[in-house]
This record gives sequence, C-alpha cells and structure tokens, in this order.
Amino acid sequence: MNRNIKRYIIIILGFIITGTGSALTLKAGIGVGAWDALAKSTSDLIGIEVGTAGILFNSSCVLGQILILRKQFRLRQLLQIPFSILLGTVINFMVYHILTFPFDSFGGGIVLYLCASTLSAFGVSIVMLLDEVTFALEGFCMALTKLLPFKFSTIRQAVDVISILMIIGLTLSAHISWSIGVGTILGMLTFGPTLGIFMKLFKPILKRHQLLNYE
Repeated sequence: MNRNIKRYIIIILGFIITGTGSALTLKAGIGVGAWDALAKSTSDLIGIEVGTAGILFNSSCVLGQILILRKQFRLRQLLQIPFSILLGTVINFMVYHILTFPFDSFGGGIVLYLCASTLSAFGVSIVMLLDEVTFALEGFCMALTKLLPFKFSTIRQAVDVISILMIIGLTLSAHISWSIGVGTILGMLTFGPTLGIFMKLFKPILKRHQLLNYE
C-alpha cells in the first residue's frame, strides 16, 4: 500500500478515536474541556447537535487562519475542514445514536472521563506525530502567534480561559446546564501528560514503519 495512503488511513483513525473519546467525556457528565464545553453550551442554547456546533467552531478557526495567514496559508491546510466534519460527525453519532443509555454516577463519571480522556489523547498523539493535518483550533492558535507577541502555549491557554468565561456567561444568562465541572479540571491536569506519554511511545513505532515526515 502507498505510504501516503497508509498515513491518511491512520490519520482518519486518529480523528475517529479522538471523536469517540470526546463523546465519552460528554457522556461522563462531569464537565469537559473548555473548547468542547463551549460547543456543548452552544448546542444547548440554539438546539443543534454538539458535534455540529464543534464543526462550526472548527471551520471558523480555519477561516481565521486564512484571514491571518493569507498567502502563507497552504492549500493542504484546507484538509482541516473535512477532518473537522469527520470529528463532529463521529461525536454526533456516538452521543445521539450509541451512548443513549442513562448514566448518572458521579464516581463512574470520573472513571469514564479518565478513560475517555486517555482515548482522546491516544487519537490526538497519532495525528500530531504524523504532522499532516492539524486540529483546527491549534492551527488557528499557531496562526495567531504571527500576529501577537505571545507563544503558542500562552495563546492556547488564553483560548481556554476565554471559552470558560463565555460558558459562564451563557449558562447564567440562558439558564442552560453547566458544561464545565470536575472533568474540566481533570482534563487540564491529565490530558497533556498523557498525550506526551503516547507520543513518546508511538514515535519509534511510526518511525520504524517509515510513516513520519521527520526524524
């Protein structure tokens, strides 16, 4: 099989795994990461599916990259749109067609959230290591580094803070359910380190199969 075909098959699997993990964190019902929580609050507010809200937000991030980068925006970066659609579609399918059973255990929610977050980190690590298509939000934050005198990590963190403030405003004004909670804190504490572990584990495997574009 052609090397590039293998890479894109693995990337597709990475997005599917990430979407499944995101859906499971929503099912845990103890709060999710800031960006996913903003999609959930928007979904509750205007009555669209949560994955669809995510597609709209991620597509707007791609548009933001185009406006910021202009001629520096590479055609390949448009792949973020179909992959954002794939991610949102997986989330919608899992949330509204598979994970329809009742689940209201707080302790079980913590366990489910940690397992789901680990699954998401697994999927994200694959996509990041192959370095062919980035996630739309991260691509937008990277583009902002060309406009603002801040590092990527600072801008990415600022996006989370702004998202949480928007969620608080929406929840208090529109009386929708809270989408942030214990899971939001757990995600901030565990996702990054877990992602680092997976990237360290999988890099030599992908390298051995000559699937990386870098050493």
